[in-house]
Amino acid sequence: MPYESLSLERRGFVAVATLQRPDKLNALNASLRQDTLSLAAEVAADDAIRVLVLTGAGKGFCSGADLSGGSRPPAASDQNALLDDMGWVGRQAIAYYRMTKPVIAAVNGVAAGAGMSLALAADMRVGGPEARFKTVFLERNLSPDSGMSFFLPRIVGYSRAADLIFTSRDVGAEEAYRIGLLDRLVDGHPLDAAVELAEQMAALPPLALRSAKRVLQHNIEAELEDALRFEMAGLSYARKARNDMAESMASFREKRPPRFTGS
Repeated sequence: MPYESLSLERRGFVAVATLQRPDKLNALNASLRQDTLSLAAEVAADDAIRVLVLTGAGKGFCSGADLSGGSRPPAASDQNALLDDMGWVGRQAIAYYRMTKPVIAAVNGVAAGAGMSLALAADMRVGGPEARFKTVFLERNLSPDSGMSFFLPRIVGYSRAADLIFTSRDVGAEEAYRIGLLDRLVDGHPLDAAVELAEQMAALPPLALRSAKRVLQHNIEAELEDALRFEMAGLSYARKARNDMAESMASFREKRPPRFTGS
């Protein structure tokens, strides 16, 4: 699918999507917002893609919503738009967090506002020395949106989330790694490290990988008994890939790397 404001590169079973508005630190204008939603749908529907890496062109990951467009967009006129209680910020959060394939954010610069939320919606974040996070919302006379109030306390805890939201202060790479905003801190550009991590995931059985993400997300807040039942349901999904079940045993017995197909 052609995109106007991002690029998509396939590296085997790994897809690398790059936000392409470097002159605006990849701020989310109408075009890029639509592209991110379309990208999520394409990746979710394509079995040849097992892991998605998301990054930004130039010196920023994503600086949030583009506020340089001047006047507000025209009011919605069709019924679906009028009944939309999520807005693009909600749809973006759902599209990436609920995607049943792993998503890795390669944070190569500033991630602010809705751009920070986009990074937080990923399963993991890999950053380099230039990675920087900033919640921004209160500076714009806004309370958090784009999923930040959901993602941030689950990642760093309530009081640290309160600190970052209530002060809107900058968080550099070292602190981000220390408090859990970054899962991996690497020297140089983080994209290579993120792709290497994605390739490790993509080498595993794809159906089991997707089932594992569903189980993990569901069980974050589940009671133990419900979590155990959901684990059993997850196992049943993974076991539907009978060829991969057989391959996992055969490769173990034959002491060779497995070749999983998702079937």
